[in-house]
Amino acid sequence: MENRTEVTEFILLGLTSDPGLQLPLFLTFLLIYTITLAGNLGMILLIVLDSRLHTPMYFFLGNLSLVDFCYSSSVTPTVMARLLVGHKVISYNACAAQMFFFTGFATVENYLLASMAYDRYAAVCQPLHYTTTMTTRVCAHLTIGCYICGFLSASVYTGNTFILSFCKSNVVHHFFCDIPALMLLSCSDRHVNELVLIYEASFNIFWGIIVILISYIFIFITILKMPSGAGYGKALSTCTSHFTAVSIFYGTLIFMYLQPSSSHSMDTDKIISVFYTMIIPMLNPVVYSLRNKEVKSAITKIFLNAK
Repeated sequence: MENRTEVTEFILLGLTSDPGLQLPLFLTFLLIYTITLAGNLGMILLIVLDSRLHTPMYFFLGNLSLVDFCYSSSVTPTVMARLLVGHKVISYNACAAQMFFFTGFATVENYLLASMAYDRYAAVCQPLHYTTTMTTRVCAHLTIGCYICGFLSASVYTGNTFILSFCKSNVVHHFFCDIPALMLLSCSDRHVNELVLIYEASFNIFWGIIVILISYIFIFITILKMPSGAGYGKALSTCTSHFTAVSIFYGTLIFMYLQPSSSHSMDTDKIISVFYTMIIPMLNPVVYSLRNKEVKSAITKIFLNAK
């Protein structure tokens, strides 16, 4: 038996070791995070205050904004703090907590996107039955199911990673406690753990993608059968934003998690991770909602009432 010292804390190398880039990066991430907070919390407040937005679509959008705010907040503030003060150490438990909340909320978003696709299917393909299909009870059950699936998966991801022994090194070549970066540090045989990660991530991602694809196949078939050009344009516009955000979200997740850890390039992973941890939560309020006439009308109404 060899003597081994188990890791009790990790050192996150961050995005760069160049002191000249740390302040510009901090200011950039501060701007991105401020926009993320304002956009997502503002959207939640808008949906709560305006009764015209109390519909299934905006119910899901409100939850999506909450999830974007939470999973961005599980990473971005700590990254900014380390850029500002240069403190790169994170405790073992804090690292596990960060991984749990980030993977949990990211998986919740995965299932919320699928639920939103089903909602768009019901609105476009079954408009006469929409109010009886997407009832408050159905929306609540779908949303609760998204959170349950998300945090059950997060428990598997986190437990599967931290059951490994970390005794080689405690230096993480990343700016947060991401699964592939931590697995590379393990001195255990991680073959089974990698398979669990790939199978679990594949199940979550492809189940969401299957629901979305089936929903959109029926939506596009229905749209093509519409005789009216105006109806065609309206139906298509309700799905374009959702489809755009879905493509960005799943593209980054597939690239990051559905490949063996030996295939990962840490520099490339860092760039992709900045995109899905910080940029996507900032863009979602714009992509989904700010192009929507009902949201613009609600914002105008609030500002007019404030005056």
